Amino acid sequence: MTDSTLALVANSGDGTISTFRLTDGALERIAVTEGLTGCSNFAIDRSRNLVHAAVKGAGAGEAPGILTLSLDRETGALTVADRLDLPAGGMNYLALTHDGAGLLGASYGGGYGISAPIVDGVVGAPVSQIEFPNLHSVLPSADGRFAYFVSLGADLVAQYAVADDMRLTPLDPETVAAPAGSGPRHLVLNEAQDAVYVLTEFSADVLHYARDTATGTLTLRGSAPAHDPSKGLGHSEFGADPRANHFIWGADLHWGDDGRRLWASERTESTLGAVAVAADGSLTAPDTFTVTEPQPRGFALSPDGAWLIAAGEQSTTVSLYAVDGSRLELRRQAETGRGANWVRFA
Repeated sequence: MTDSTLALVANSGDGTISTFRLTDGALERIAVTEGLTGCSNFAIDRSRNLVHAAVKGAGAGEAPGILTLSLDRETGALTVADRLDLPAGGMNYLALTHDGAGLLGASYGGGYGISAPIVDGVVGAPVSQIEFPNLHSVLPSADGRFAYFVSLGADLVAQYAVADDMRLTPLDPETVAAPAGSGPRHLVLNEAQDAVYVLTEFSADVLHYARDTATGTLTLRGSAPAHDPSKGLGHSEFGADPRANHFIWGADLHWGDDGRRLWASERTESTLGAVAVAADGSLTAPDTFTVTEPQPRGFALSPDGAWLIAAGEQSTTVSLYAVDGSRLELRRQAETGRGANWVRFA
């Protein structure tokens, strides 16, 4: 039986999204959708075959916004169906509530986060807005009742209840701290929903927060490094050029191995490593690292965990790996576009 699935890759330098078909370990680019100026992230509504993508203004006077595109699963083509302008600044991260009825967004440059309803596939005007410096990502709980925004600039995670109409209400407390100067960046929740893990940009540590499933509140429990210690990288800081200074530059974070590992990317040395996650939620640093596409801002694992696709901001190709525990076997590379930085399986 042929196992086939789609993967989408955003190429901000070209303003495109590439659609790939992964079939029995073969990766083929089947479509390239153009006209998505500065597209750097998107969220996929699989049940409705919709892609909500953050874009920059295409010309003078045009605001950044969120495009909703329909996905043709046979051809891989994306067709624009709607647009929501965001005059206060574009989104760096988008996430859907579990049923696709709401959208959460985080704006790094704008320093604000939003929640908005979605009706018949159309993203409505935001109903709530929060403000923290350099918000980098946001995720809802699996039941859609809570949302967590990560502020790189303030070293914190902000936590909220989400009402049926998508309005946000702060929990008590509204924020939980990350280590000072760590630069928290991306987060994931575990399957049991009793833990949140955050990758930091300036130290490339994975932080473990215990989560109260009734109240939604977080408590910091521990951490483990996710960068290669043999590379001699220094601790980074806000505003520094990490590559020029040979500083740590953590990026993306994803689950693997049925929740027993957290894969993380580090951009200065272009590595991927898997942090082991114990049954009690505690973490152990990777025992091996794989050098991948130059400056790997984004990557993703297939739904079955058997494959990993990595993209590099300084490359025009993506790499496909077979996943074996904490090790990766390169199977092939494929052309995608300039500034590739976001990968999601559809």
